[in-house]
Amino acid sequence: MGRMTASPGRRVLLAAPRGYCAGVDRAVIAVEKALEQYGAPIYVRHEIVHNKYVVQTLEKKGAIFVEQTEEVPPGNIVMFSAHGVAPVVHEEAARGQLATIDATCPLVTKVHKEAVRFANDDYDILLIGHEGHEEVIGTSGEAPDHITLVDGPEDVAKVQVRDESKVVWLSQTTLSVDETMETVDALKEKFPQLISPPSDDICYATQNRQLAVKQMGAEAELVIVVGSRNSSNSKRLVEVAKLAGSRAAYLVDFASEIDETWLDGVTTVGVTSGASVPEVLVEEVLEYLAQRGYGDVELVKAAEESITFSLPKELRRDLREEAATLIAERTAGRTGDSRE
Repeated sequence: MGRMTASPGRRVLLAAPRGYCAGVDRAVIAVEKALEQYGAPIYVRHEIVHNKYVVQTLEKKGAIFVEQTEEVPPGNIVMFSAHGVAPVVHEEAARGQLATIDATCPLVTKVHKEAVRFANDDYDILLIGHEGHEEVIGTSGEAPDHITLVDGPEDVAKVQVRDESKVVWLSQTTLSVDETMETVDALKEKFPQLISPPSDDICYATQNRQLAVKQMGAEAELVIVVGSRNSSNSKRLVEVAKLAGSRAAYLVDFASEIDETWLDGVTTVGVTSGASVPEVLVEEVLEYLAQRGYGDVELVKAAEESITFSLPKELRRDLREEAATLIAERTAGRTGDSRE
């Protein structure tokens, strides 16, 4: 870290918790472990987590990110990202003779199971989430005939169901807590018999990070959220900061993206990071601020987090015979390959 300086009255409020959640930690480690165990390349369908730096770092180690399962050559290993995939993707992998490692976050898997259960009971499922987000695509794919996407309160008016006495709502795990409840309230007004999932779908990490930002936004004139543009939970943190009273809030991937004019007239800067952001990127932001007189850092603690998830079962069981065979075939076919 560079020289820390503090100017009178200038301070940083640093959110806790921030950064990596258990699902992201597990997914990133899963890619690293797979590379260690089986060597490069390991193919990953979609970005393992929505963070530019993480993806670039893993690419350097030998991960290859693809959009479609069909892009992976037969006999290779494909990993599914933390956001989860629809059942059809597992079928594509089987057809393509691929060994799979599923790094779907267990809290996303929980929502998938809820979708299957309610679809089996012939409910109409109203899935609150952002159109086109990978998690929404995966969950919808579990029961496409039963699921209607509701992308915010303004979508409620056009929602139609078959039987108003058999309707349930589920949600993407990384939404804004307040906006989701606003959507749920609007849905309940339209469908008074709407039932809720057994437990809230928005994950603990999303809720905790938003809670810390709410506390911070009330005091900070400027909030800097470290996170990528395609990270739903990071974008929600920007919204939450503004709603909490912060004059301005910005999303940056790196400290180099901070515009110095944002600091004009600002005494208190809030700093947090999305659930797929490594701490090193936050440290760079703190260093940038310290060099400009914001060296006094106070922690804003909203919750304690101690949750961890075990690695995907395919890595714990060493991919058993299936991968061993594929690896043997791959190595045998690699004569003269520069990676040998």
